[in-house]
Amino acid sequence: MDTGAVIPHRYDAVVRLLDGRQPACGTTTVVAVDGPSGSGKSTFADGLAAATGARVLRLDDIYPGWHGLAAAPPMVARALEDVAVGEIGSVDRWSWVHDRPAAPLRVVPGGLLLLDGVGSGAAVIRPFLSALLWVEAPTAARKERALSRDGETYAPYWDVWAGQERRHFRSDGTRHHADLVITTG
Repeated sequence: MDTGAVIPHRYDAVVRLLDGRQPACGTTTVVAVDGPSGSGKSTFADGLAAATGARVLRLDDIYPGWHGLAAAPPMVARALEDVAVGEIGSVDRWSWVHDRPAAPLRVVPGGLLLLDGVGSGAAVIRPFLSALLWVEAPTAARKERALSRDGETYAPYWDVWAGQERRHFRSDGTRHHADLVITTG
């Protein structure tokens, strides 16, 4: 496991890592970009997608509400089970505006797929992963980023979400399974 920091927005080391990986999900190379809220996962995933032509599945589109972190990884794993056998996977999308499930997201097999979000490297998903990237930053920087990004919508839920993250990461040990640790901020 390479735990050296990678300068954000420089993807050479990650691309080299991925070049040596075979698909673990049928014909699909799945890479998780996990870490706590506000660490820079989405920014990193977007840059990596631009550098590699990967598709991105954002867990923010899947969590069933502010208390739904634990529910998302099994939902993603079920979709990847289908992808692994060459079928189109499906995972329920969450409407944050209406606070209820929305039209499902389709996950097409093949190519490079990035999973972006807290829990994307969870134990239930790891059998389908070709690589797990952990993105981290100091708590104060993460909170500032998250609240400036999502403003008043997120502010009342920061502590609720952070508590779920702590429980999830403590029980799952995600960071210890990472192929690469990326430090931002």
